[in-house]
Amino acid sequence: MSELRRSTMQPAPDIYGNTRSGLPMPSTAKKASSSAMRMSLAGPAARTPYFPPGAGSGSNTGHSGYRSQNVNPLLQSTSKPNYGRTPLTNSSRRGSVWTGGPSLAPPSGSQTFKDPRPIRERSYQSKMKQDIYSWLQATEFDISVQTLSNITGKDYRAMFQHLVTIMDPGYPFDSRLRFEDEFQPALKSLRYPFSAQIDNKWLAAPGSMHSWPALLAVLHWLVEMGKARLNYLESEDDPTLQIADRIPEEFSDPIHHQALAFNYFSEAYVAFFHGADVFHEQDKELEASYAKKNERVVGDLENKKALLAQGTKELDELRSSKAPVEKLQKIRACILDDRAKFDDVLHRLESRKRQLTESVVREKAELAARSQNFDQLKAEHEKLTEVVKVQNLTPEEVIRMNTDHETLARNLEDLKYKISEARKTVMSLEVITTNRGAAAEEALDLYGNLLSAVGLFPPLPPPFDNIDLRLELNTAAANPQQLLLGSDIRKVIKPTLNSVAEIKRTERADTESERIKVDNELDQLTLECENVDEEVREIEKKVMSLNEQADDLRDAAQQESMVSNAEAARLERELAHARTAALSSGMGVKSRLQALQFDYREQIAKVSRLKDETIRAIAKNSNEIGLFKEEVSAQLRRLRDFVEEGN
Repeated sequence: MSELRRSTMQPAPDIYGNTRSGLPMPSTAKKASSSAMRMSLAGPAARTPYFPPGAGSGSNTGHSGYRSQNVNPLLQSTSKPNYGRTPLTNSSRRGSVWTGGPSLAPPSGSQTFKDPRPIRERSYQSKMKQDIYSWLQATEFDISVQTLSNITGKDYRAMFQHLVTIMDPGYPFDSRLRFEDEFQPALKSLRYPFSAQIDNKWLAAPGSMHSWPALLAVLHWLVEMGKARLNYLESEDDPTLQIADRIPEEFSDPIHHQALAFNYFSEAYVAFFHGADVFHEQDKELEASYAKKNERVVGDLENKKALLAQGTKELDELRSSKAPVEKLQKIRACILDDRAKFDDVLHRLESRKRQLTESVVREKAELAARSQNFDQLKAEHEKLTEVVKVQNLTPEEVIRMNTDHETLARNLEDLKYKISEARKTVMSLEVITTNRGAAAEEALDLYGNLLSAVGLFPPLPPPFDNIDLRLELNTAAANPQQLLLGSDIRKVIKPTLNSVAEIKRTERADTESERIKVDNELDQLTLECENVDEEVREIEKKVMSLNEQADDLRDAAQQESMVSNAEAARLERELAHARTAALSSGMGVKSRLQALQFDYREQIAKVSRLKDETIRAIAKNSNEIGLFKEEVSAQLRRLRDFVEEGN
């Protein structure tokens, strides 16, 4: 947006390339002219449509014949408001947008095209005349049919300029020039393909037999181009018209971008000439257009981003979580363990079922035996009753027998009562036995679960690999010692569990001792590390002191060297002075010169000796620093190896 703004602020030349002032010039600036010129017959216009390359005239306006089209924003005329015009002359018309450059020049003579139209046929000439007459009447140009039949140079010039003005209302016709000088440039600017076949001398007598067909064909071509241009301007759906209000909300055509850019430039240009330096409204309007264009794309982008974030989150969760195979393997291991437990429980329940079935069979057999005994006693009782009836007994015997009968009846009642009490006791004992059996089974189930939890299911680890600690309840056993099936509790199971508990306690004590030992070793290693750190700091201090000493020695050597150099320079100066004095005073000062030379050699030797001592001191300090670094590295390597071995 800032680039668009900067482009509108640059000083603009006029349409002929002449920069008149430093102020920016609008596209409606006039060409400088010293004479009054004929204005365009087209109506007012507001903006310039976009013409693709090779689309004929680059003009932007319609013709004056259809005044209802003057409200079209694409039509252009000299009546456009004078925004930003630099007052050059009193001329009221603008220059043409045709530059007349080489890119618009017609083909050369070697590439001249032959007119394929039958322009010399009478019927075709009549048709061209009728089309020209109809078009001129439609564009409000007063002409008669006889004028086209007996054409003059003045009428031809008027019709030609009118038709060219319809194509390009800003074309710069000059009334001071001859028509022959303006005819060919106008045709070339409009890219008339057969302009090379026309001779300007024909314009003196356009109605002659040899010139009229070609000149009539020029007028007819201008008429057809005018109709095509009008049809193009009235085609509301053509994007090259660059009408901003007809740009769809979503567009990708470059022409639509150019239309928005032109609309922005024109509105910003108008605002600039009203004194505005910042174009907030134009910026907002352009941004709103592109925001509306990108609204659906931005929405789709946000949805895609949300889907991407969701997919990324799911991918991260899948990557951070364990593999499903591991989870399934754990579930499979748990299922296999449960299956083993269920198989064991099922085996015990089936054993209990067999025991209960055998107990029921025994009870049924006993019940049948007692029923048979009861039937026998009943038959015997009936038999005895018959015997008593048959026998002839005395009253005393009867009384005694009755007494015995009553006694036996009472005894029988007592026995029945005792039997009923015994049955009640047996039933209660059976209930108690059943409850205790269920409790014993629950206890055995708990015992089995504990064995499974602590890993004491067979096979057991050595030395208990031949011992089975499992127990089963046999409620159908008559002998109490046979109620539990399995190893003996007192002789096998209890000692084995005690031994296992003792082994576990011993292992735990050993583990605790090992942990305490490892903690002590870690404390010792930590203390040793701290000691080593202290030693390293001490050595670093020594190294720093040695470096400082080396720096001091180097500074002292440099100072001594500077002093020696200064002394040597002084001696050289004195030697030179002595030489000069010797030359002036003679050989009397030869001894002094020799003394000065001797002092100079001593100073040179002293400087060399100090340099050698400084170099040796620096080498010694560097060697000591290297040895210290090697020693520290060795200590650190030994410490790292020791820590790794301890871990």
